[in-house]
Amino acid sequence: MAKENQESQQELVMQFQIFEQQIRMIQEQLQAVEQAIVELGSLNFGLDELVGKKDEEILSPIGRGIYAKSKLISEEMLVDIGNKNFVKKSIPETKKIIQNQIKKLEKAKEELNKELEKINTELTEVFMKHQSSHKHDQCDCGEEECDCKK
Repeated sequence: MAKENQESQQELVMQFQIFEQQIRMIQEQLQAVEQAIVELGSLNFGLDELVGKKDEEILSPIGRGIYAKSKLISEEMLVDIGNKNFVKKSIPETKKIIQNQIKKLEKAKEELNKELEKINTELTEVFMKHQSSHKHDQCDCGEEECDCKK
């Protein structure tokens, strides 16, 4: 009986480790999605700052924390539509594209949260099943539902 209990405990630990890995992966994905939403929101705000700034000097990001002074010669944006293909878009058109991307990311975030809930439900079920199957390991009554205090 003790050997069965030990094997059951080991199986439970392995299941919990798998659940933990799945949860960690989803949390990392959620963090990446949330970061992308924040960045797109910031970009959307930055586009608002460009409206009416044609022929004015602006700071253009070159890389991490590095900016170059530049002159805005047009309010047209070049938008990457995939495979390094660019199309000209107005600021409002570009903002619409960004808002659509944010909506897609919000949907992905919602799906990831549902997946976390599903894993949590499975984890709870496994734990409850294990607990109920080992309820009387500490007593010798042999009853399925006893009132033992052992």
